[in-house]
Amino acid sequence: MSNVITPQGGSIRAEIVVIGSGPGGAVTATLLAEAGHDVLLVEEGAYLRLHSAPHFSQQEMLQKYRNAGITVGMGKANVAYVEGRCVGGGSEINRGLYHRTPEKVLESWSKEYGVAALLPSDLEPHFDACEATAQVSYLRDAAPPISRKLHDGATSLGWESVEVPRLVRYDANHGPQGVKQSMSETFVPRFLAAGGTLLPGMRVRRLARRGTSWEIRGEYSSGEEAHRPLTIRADNVFVACGAIQTPALLRRSGLKRNVGNTLRFHPMIKVVARFPEEVNISDAPDPVHQIKEFDPRFSLGCSMSARPALALAMTDHPTRLGEVDSSWRHMAIYYAQSTGGAGVVRNVPGFRDPLVRLRFESRDLNELAEGVSSLSRCLFAAGAEVLYPSITGIKPLSSTNDLDEIPADFPPSRANLQTLHLFSTCPMGEDESRCVTNSFGGVIGADGLFIADASLLCGPTVVNPQGTVMAVAHRNALHFLEQQSRRQPPSRARWQQAPTKAVPYTLAAKSPNT
Repeated sequence: MSNVITPQGGSIRAEIVVIGSGPGGAVTATLLAEAGHDVLLVEEGAYLRLHSAPHFSQQEMLQKYRNAGITVGMGKANVAYVEGRCVGGGSEINRGLYHRTPEKVLESWSKEYGVAALLPSDLEPHFDACEATAQVSYLRDAAPPISRKLHDGATSLGWESVEVPRLVRYDANHGPQGVKQSMSETFVPRFLAAGGTLLPGMRVRRLARRGTSWEIRGEYSSGEEAHRPLTIRADNVFVACGAIQTPALLRRSGLKRNVGNTLRFHPMIKVVARFPEEVNISDAPDPVHQIKEFDPRFSLGCSMSARPALALAMTDHPTRLGEVDSSWRHMAIYYAQSTGGAGVVRNVPGFRDPLVRLRFESRDLNELAEGVSSLSRCLFAAGAEVLYPSITGIKPLSSTNDLDEIPADFPPSRANLQTLHLFSTCPMGEDESRCVTNSFGGVIGADGLFIADASLLCGPTVVNPQGTVMAVAHRNALHFLEQQSRRQPPSRARWQQAPTKAVPYTLAAKSPNT
C-alpha cells in the first residue's frame, strides 16, 4: 500500500525527491515511481480532497492558495497573481482549461534557446499520454449563458471563437459539470498506487550538494503541530515549486546563474458585463469559450462569475457595488489577456516570500488596452447594456460610443492587472548564456538537480499553460529514466521512518481523449 507519511523530524533518505506536486511535479513523480524508483513527493501545503471546499470560495482560498490568494508583483503597473499551495498545486484551483502548445511557440523556443526535441512531433506522444490520464473533454451539454454570450458576440463580428476543452471527467453522478481532473484526482493517485510516498506539510528552505547526494533542509508541520526541522537526503532532486517559488529556492541555495531573471506571464484586465436577461446561473458548467482572432497579441475569454468574484471585480466602480447584490444574476466577468510584461524574482532577507519586480513597455499596456476595447465591442454585440472595466478612473461604458474612454496610451497607474499564468524564470535550452537548465530540465553545473515546472518554459505559451507543463514534464522524466537505465537499475529500497496514514484515494480510470 502506498503511503502518505508523517515524519517525526530529524533526517530521512530517499532515492529521488520531487519538491512540489502541481502538474509538473505530479507527472514527474508518477513516471519515476512507475519505473520502479524510490520516489518521495514533497509538498508545502496540505493533502485535501478536490471538493474539500466549494470551488472559488473564500474557504478554498484559505485552504489551498498561498497567502489566501493575495500576492502582488510590484512595478509601475502592479499585477496580482495566485499560486496553489496544496497537493496538486495550481491544478486544484484553476478551471482546468486545456490547450496543446501552439506550433509557432515551440518553434520559437527551439530556435531562440536551442531546445532539443521540442517540436510538435516530439511532444505529441507526451501530450497523448497526459491526456489519457487527465481526460480532456469538451462539454457534454450546451455551454452556459456566460460563455455563449462571448461566442455569440464574436460570431456576429466575424471573429474566431472556440470552445476550449477541459480536464474533466463526466459520469452519471455529477451532472453537466462533471468532475475536474486535477492532479489530486489523476496523477497523484497513480503515483501512490505505484508505490510512491507523499510528504505534505514540508516547506523546503534550501538545497545543498553533499558528496554524491543532495541535502534538502526545511520544516515539517502537520495540522496545528509546531514546525519541526527536517532534512532529506536524495541522489536526485526535481524542483517543481512553480515559476516564483522554484527560482526563490534555487537562489536561497546559492544557485543564481540566470535564475529568476526572465519571469514572463499573461497579464489580464477584467471587464464586468451586465445583460438585460439572467446569464449567471447557479450550478451551470464552467464557461469555456475564448476568442482567438487576435492571437498571439491578445486573447479574450470569460471567467468564473460567482457573486463574491463579481464584487471583487467591481472594486474600480465602488458607487456601483450595490448592483452586485441586486443584479448579480445578470452579470458576468470577462477578460482580455496578453503576453506582455516581464520581471525578476528575488529573495529579501527576513521575508518568507520572494519579491517579484515587474516592468512593462508602453506597447505592452497599449496592447492590453486594445484587448479591452475589442472585448467591450464583442460584449456590446452580444447584448450587454453596461460594462465595468477594471481600469482606475474609468466610467461605466454604455455603448460602443464610450470606447474612447479606454485610454489608447495606457498609463501604468491605471492598470489593475491579474495573472494566473507565470513562467520562464529558469528557461531550458542549450544556450548557456541565457538558460538555467539543459533541454531536458537538468540544472547546468548541478549534477542530479532538475526542474520540472513552468519555470522551464522559455516564454509565454499564449494559451493556458497546464498542458504544456505536463507534456514537457512527461518528456523530461522519460529522458531521465533513459539516462538512468544506462547507469544502474532502479532501487526499491524503502526507508523506514514514521507511522503511515492510509491513502484516501483510488486510482482514477483512464479514458480516451475526447
